Amino acid sequence: LTVNCLDQHVETSPNRVALIWERDEPGTAVHITYRELLDLTCRLANTLKKYGIQKGDKVAIYMSVSPLSVAAMLACTRIGAVHTVVFAGFSADSLAGRIMDSGCKAVITYNQGVRGGRIVELKMTVDEAVKNCPSIKHVFVAQRTDNKVQMGDHDIPLEEEMAKAASVCTPESMDSEDVLFLLYTSGSTGKPKGIVHTQAGYLLYAAVTHKYVFDYQQGDVFGCVADIGWITGHSYVVYGPLCNGATSVLFESTPVYPDPGRYWEVVQRLKINQFYGAPTAIRLLLNYGEEWVKKYDRSSLKTLGSVGEPINHEAWQWFYHVVGEGRCTLVDTWWQTETGGICIAPRPSEEKAEIVPAMAMRPFFGIVPVLMDENGKVIEGNDVSGALCIAQPWPGMARTIYGDHQRFVDAYFKAYPGYYFTGDGAYRTKKGYYQITGRMDDVINISGHRLGTAEIEDAMADHPEVPETAVIGYPHKIKGEGAFAFIVLKEQTAHIDRVKEELKTIVASKIAKYAVPDHILVVKRLPKTRSGKIMRRLLKKVVTEQSSNMGDITTLDDPSVVKEILHAYQKYKEESSS
Repeated sequence: LTVNCLDQHVETSPNRVALIWERDEPGTAVHITYRELLDLTCRLANTLKKYGIQKGDKVAIYMSVSPLSVAAMLACTRIGAVHTVVFAGFSADSLAGRIMDSGCKAVITYNQGVRGGRIVELKMTVDEAVKNCPSIKHVFVAQRTDNKVQMGDHDIPLEEEMAKAASVCTPESMDSEDVLFLLYTSGSTGKPKGIVHTQAGYLLYAAVTHKYVFDYQQGDVFGCVADIGWITGHSYVVYGPLCNGATSVLFESTPVYPDPGRYWEVVQRLKINQFYGAPTAIRLLLNYGEEWVKKYDRSSLKTLGSVGEPINHEAWQWFYHVVGEGRCTLVDTWWQTETGGICIAPRPSEEKAEIVPAMAMRPFFGIVPVLMDENGKVIEGNDVSGALCIAQPWPGMARTIYGDHQRFVDAYFKAYPGYYFTGDGAYRTKKGYYQITGRMDDVINISGHRLGTAEIEDAMADHPEVPETAVIGYPHKIKGEGAFAFIVLKEQTAHIDRVKEELKTIVASKIAKYAVPDHILVVKRLPKTRSGKIMRRLLKKVVTEQSSNMGDITTLDDPSVVKEILHAYQKYKEESSS
């Protein structure tokens, strides 16, 4: 696989730029050629081998976006080890959970990260995580800043070791169905699941979708601003572009650092041709006005892409007209960690074929979408809505959930036997195009990050004063969705505000900062069915202010609870606004 991503290009054009690292510090881009990236990769691979990492071993990567983190992924691949990249914003608990679930032998990290002008303590977080991880034999520590960090017995200074290592490493011979990587994603139940992708099918699918959805041409500069901790970074920052011999941008910063013009300044300076980002960032920037965009020359842009959640009309129009000046193709791409690559997008299509704003539209080659009704029957015809399923396998699809194949079967193939169930609902238009309408389970999408509400509930349930919690998603102007928590307190609890702050801290430390609920409302009790199941749809109606239309509440254990919660919510709203 690394031969496809590196060696083949080094043979034909060794000095072609593979990666442009747009560091957090504005204006300090670093260019890495294919030859340099192969050299980095081989030295890192030989270092891993020296410390006992072998084919099939798992390695966690907890690093910010950089050439070294890409080399770490490729080095694992080269020796047949399996990488699991953990987004560097995750807490020590989240990291430890992933390490333990997959049985990692080593972690590769930085002393610190830098993001938005702030220092992020990466090594300190790893130290905290590996205290409880007996499987970890070594922690490889690279230097992103000049600050010294604590180094223990199993810690290895990565660059020092790489300098001593040979720059040639024969790639391990791999079967097409050997595991390439694990990537953890949230499900509707508490524990994140390790999605397994394999060698040949995944790489083929990432490369072909990269080429055709974005119309990537040799010599273009491809700018996907996703983090490598997410599937988008795996498929469209690393594997797809490198397999195609592209020049891929690594964006280490944030859209508003040092100011809201950052993306467009980078587009101008690096002459980016394809720009692929998340609707949440577009919604954020839209609030700052057009002048931050118009300040910079965006004439290099040919294709714009949107990923991570359905894009709303306002954001689509702004992205298309303001950023793209109405002359760039805008592809709203639908896919998942589990699909490996883009499944539904407006391109490829016939030349100049129509693009409907804010719609993914057309299935990619080999993708056969179907809509199902609640009885598990295929819905024929157009102008219909249902559960979005895929009828045939495709090369990029996940093969299993690590260590739990039964959960894989239950999550994706049980609801509609013979079909892959995406977990999303969709509408097929009169013309037969697909529009994604959102998740059908207890999963919310905060700023493009997928999160099971059960994970937040599990974290909050650790608080001794909080016997019961229910978390739902609600529409949020910038983040797409936010988390709204309903909590029941023990009777003698006095300091409600203190408990709320403690709950926020618990969620940040158990999961990540982005998972912290925007609102926490104390109620006397939660709406439950007679069998004890919390009726979250009622809570959703309260928060989205559709309480006049509660639907069937006869299954509630005590229907008077609805009035109680409505009253508490109205009071909370009045206090918040005052």
